[in-house]
Amino acid sequence: MKTICILAIGNSFSEDATRYLHQMATANGIHTKIVNLYIGGCPLERHWRNIEENQAEYQYQENGIPTDRYVSIEEVLQEEKWDYIVTQQASHDSGWSESYEPFLGLMMEYLNQKAPSAEILLQETWAYENDSTHPNFMRYHRDQAEMYQRLRRCYGEMAQKYQIRMIPSGDAVQAIRQNKMFQVPCGGLSICRDGFHMSLLYGRYLLACVWLKTLFSASLEKIVFIPCNTQTGEWAKAEVLEQIHQAVRSL
Repeated sequence: MKTICILAIGNSFSEDATRYLHQMATANGIHTKIVNLYIGGCPLERHWRNIEENQAEYQYQENGIPTDRYVSIEEVLQEEKWDYIVTQQASHDSGWSESYEPFLGLMMEYLNQKAPSAEILLQETWAYENDSTHPNFMRYHRDQAEMYQRLRRCYGEMAQKYQIRMIPSGDAVQAIRQNKMFQVPCGGLSICRDGFHMSLLYGRYLLACVWLKTLFSASLEKIVFIPCNTQTGEWAKAEVLEQIHQAVRSL
């Protein structure tokens, strides 16, 4: 059976998205190799500078597991025939259209040249939790709705400009926040673990569901994988996972 190769050029938000993706794809009968190129908080501008200078600054994470290997984008592009390449803007810049260019356009040209058979996609990042202490949340007046609307507009514009698909992670996060289980002001669970990164159980699981649906039109009902927080030994609850499935199916 063919192995689908997915490369994320991102940061901690793509790390969240790819933590469970390989295991969940396997549980759905899909064979994958998933690599995340990680630099914390890395924006599109830095990705492009690293491409220009061939900088080996990315931690190589394979199938959700960090390694001690540090690589350049060019090096990794040469190692596999990638089926999908996903990139994104840094979360704090995602709501500012001027931050995307010319860097995204330059990256698109480069990736199309180096990996012509790969489909390039954007991962839509997400708005911070209402009580987030992230220092850049003030740029959005510490308003989750404002941040979400701004980033949603920007990603939509870029996806349309380059005629590429978007993985709607930000839409999924905002959708699950409407569920009473995840309504933080009413005492519900936060989908975030620190105000902006996804929670280790449910947030990361949510993103993997979104990627599976977008890339493979996967049936979420067939997933038998249940995540476990290795730090605490806590297993995800089936009834919460079902609420996540419903939110993703509604996108």
